[in-house]
Amino acid sequence: MHKLLHDLIIKNDKKIVLLVLDGVGGLPQKPGGKTELETARTPNLDKLAKESECGMHIPIDFGITPGSAPGHLALFGYEPLHYPIGRGVVAAMGIGFPMKPRDVAARMNFATQDENGNITDRRAGRIPTEKCAELCEILKKISIPGVEVSVKPVKDYRAVVVFRGEGLSDKVTDTDTQKTGVKPLDPEATAPEGEKTARLAKEFVKQTFQLLKDLSPTNACLLRGFAELPHIPSMQDLYKLNPLALAVYPDYRGVSRLVGMNVIEGIKDLDEEMKHLTENWNNYDFFFVHHKYTDSKGEDGNFEAKVKEIEKVDAVIHKIRALNPDVLIVTGDHSTPAVMKSHSGHPVPFLMNAKNIRSDDTDSFGERACARGIWGNIRTHVLIQLALSYADKIKKFGA
Repeated sequence: MHKLLHDLIIKNDKKIVLLVLDGVGGLPQKPGGKTELETARTPNLDKLAKESECGMHIPIDFGITPGSAPGHLALFGYEPLHYPIGRGVVAAMGIGFPMKPRDVAARMNFATQDENGNITDRRAGRIPTEKCAELCEILKKISIPGVEVSVKPVKDYRAVVVFRGEGLSDKVTDTDTQKTGVKPLDPEATAPEGEKTARLAKEFVKQTFQLLKDLSPTNACLLRGFAELPHIPSMQDLYKLNPLALAVYPDYRGVSRLVGMNVIEGIKDLDEEMKHLTENWNNYDFFFVHHKYTDSKGEDGNFEAKVKEIEKVDAVIHKIRALNPDVLIVTGDHSTPAVMKSHSGHPVPFLMNAKNIRSDDTDSFGERACARGIWGNIRTHVLIQLALSYADKIKKFGA
């Protein structure tokens, strides 16, 4: 489909905005109740939904729970199964780390373990980024013969470790079970070429635990998403777009860089995203605007806090609409129900607003309302194709 689209794409000045409420999809707290999105007071999103085409999208496939990276790749129009990327690369790219071919990166959580070695908190109480940076400085003491090790802070409790040396591979399993009450796993090779990296990672974890053992609640580390630098065609090459990413969290700047987006650094909150959106409106034709905290509050199991984050986004919708985008998409990359405290495989609601559309009977922006929308359930990577069409960026196929 990319080849077909590439041949049909027309470059023009029309503007597309993709507003992503990370993990926006949810579940009721009790049977028959409302989800977080349905509970939130969202007059602006509800009004927009009434003027839009709505539906649900599926990032990977029916029933498959997506990670953040594949979920966003799908939103950018890439079939995630064709472009697998590990979270380590996303984290490294997010902070601008100069990865080279054959480097292997892994995302690292600082965590808390008890006297028996069981993980009691996978996020170490969500320590601030400043504390994370201090811990990364401590880990500079790690020395492993034959490999260069770089440990860098990302945000909050998250860091990234990059291994550089000969004969490395990302064919290594995670140490993070993504559960509490159990011990971390040893990294293991999933193919012969991953055996050296697995040994190095095991030594890295061993030295890390020695350096952190007296520093509770940050006395452990968890690794996941071992990854090498992939080759992904840019949005400029595929869609002739000039895209800009506005995101607070580094990981989402990372996945944006992987598809060739320009990225603005140092954004601290939603208000700053709106400021940069306005200031850069004449310089780009595709804008990815990301709000992380709907997801993190869902992962915390905090239903009410997730509702408030949705309402924060609703309060800035008028600023986006004042710019008069030719196409505005509002959605999420996956569902993160607070009752599950994790990502889930539930379809994700979306609305698409443009001039030449067939607005449906959707009366609000919520899961059940959007499920009755004109698009029903579609694959996520199709959304960009629809946006390009509604922005008059796809010419007629055939005579």
